[in-house]
Amino acid sequence: MAGLKLDGLGVALVTPFTPAGSIDYEALEVIINHVINGGVDYIVAMGTTAETPTLSREEKIILADYIKEKTDGRVPLVIGIGGNNTKRICDRLQSLNLDGYSAVLSVTPYYNKPTQEGLYQHYKTIAAASPLPIILYNVPGRTGVNLSAKTTLRLAEDIPNICAIKEASGKIDQCEEIINNCPERFSVISGDDAATFNIMSRGGKGVISVVANAFPREMKKLVELCASPSREKASTCQAGLQNIITPLFEDGNPAGVKAALAELGLIHNILRLPLVPVSEHVLKKIKKASKEIVQSLD
Repeated sequence: MAGLKLDGLGVALVTPFTPAGSIDYEALEVIINHVINGGVDYIVAMGTTAETPTLSREEKIILADYIKEKTDGRVPLVIGIGGNNTKRICDRLQSLNLDGYSAVLSVTPYYNKPTQEGLYQHYKTIAAASPLPIILYNVPGRTGVNLSAKTTLRLAEDIPNICAIKEASGKIDQCEEIINNCPERFSVISGDDAATFNIMSRGGKGVISVVANAFPREMKKLVELCASPSREKASTCQAGLQNIITPLFEDGNPAGVKAALAELGLIHNILRLPLVPVSEHVLKKIKKASKEIVQSLD
């Protein structure tokens, strides 16, 4: 875990596409510089927000190298490597060139709905195969299975190579149970922009943010306030940011944040099927909230 900073603001990086549907590497470089200049503490490459299910194996390899090259050591990098085939994940961990990356974010297996024992054995197996620390990713709204606090704590206690969890279950009591009972070396990170204050005020170490793709400075301010003694200011900041957070997720992720990035002139508002751009109704809300944020900075 040397050199890995899990405290603070991480960003789940989008994958911009050209009008022809290929990866827009020029726009990706712009986004990388935008989030680093905006104060993010680390970048998460090829998570759900990157539309990884629609990327080919070759695209993922090129993308991982490109993000590493353009980041150029300015902030730590985390790479998303997950799935519902444990052996295939282990094979990827052994075959990929992970030089330049500090940790692996691995989502709970989806669709096949393993038991808690199955989840434990899955993560134990990939942690043994991984040359990098593993960050658990619990997002039952997408995977259909919740990684319980009991199983998370068991993994944290038993396996030194498991260093953190990105928690997006929406269960604040579950997050609090993990925070209160995990080893000191283990971090709980919010996986939901809207839950940043609630999780950090209970001892969470930060957030892996979608919103920070478009508004890194604003999310950085929130995270810094949440880490300070001023809970009232942090709560007020979180409430203010809900004006943009809510519409960004109304038609799903990353459709919302891509609409905001397009409104800022940073990327084309293009997604790969089965995802589509947000509706006109939601787009109006995003444009209004984005304009208000930009004006507040003038």
